[in-house]
Amino acid sequence: MTSYERKDTLKSCQAAADILCEFLEVAIHQILYTRQIYPSGIFESRKKYNVPVQLSRHPDVNQYITDVLQGIKPLIIKQEVQCLTVVILSPDRKPIERYVFELAPPTEPPAEDDSYLMILEQSLRAFLLRINTCDSLLQEIPQDCSFNVLVYTKASATLDMEDSQFVQGFPWIEADTELSSLPDAKMIPLKTMSSHIIKMQLYVEETSDKS
Repeated sequence: MTSYERKDTLKSCQAAADILCEFLEVAIHQILYTRQIYPSGIFESRKKYNVPVQLSRHPDVNQYITDVLQGIKPLIIKQEVQCLTVVILSPDRKPIERYVFELAPPTEPPAEDDSYLMILEQSLRAFLLRINTCDSLLQEIPQDCSFNVLVYTKASATLDMEDSQFVQGFPWIEADTELSSLPDAKMIPLKTMSSHIIKMQLYVEETSDKS
């Protein structure tokens, strides 16, 4: 690969990471709204990819989500993030739902123009539409639930994150084992996509007993 080709590939990876993190931010907000983790009054209506979405106005919630995504963006560019999960926790801090965004490198080389970025945005639109309707596929959850965002990376990325924090004042810690799995879970596939610059699939896992 020539120096020019490496620069072109890096540019495509950076553009893809920007779009993906922007999408993940909206998707996390939409999950919190759809599953009523917070009162509807803290959300405001917006549009993304011409899809109606709800975004939180709570500064602490927004800052947490922003810090997570800004922290993993350098790892997404290097294709070292395997998946991101939004874990819904019951009032006694037991995981009852997991929204899993699995990421994989593209099977084809990055495109040389921005047309594929437009196609990527169109594909992400379909993901938001599925998130908007996933509530009908799931059981109700109890009141006063909370959430965590977990990021699964390659081993090399874990060492990098330990040596140098990407976000000042936002230390990454290893997640408790019980947050990474749900007993007697049922998996519900929501959406998959494959483009020249990223592959992703989204599914939900939920426990059989959420009481």
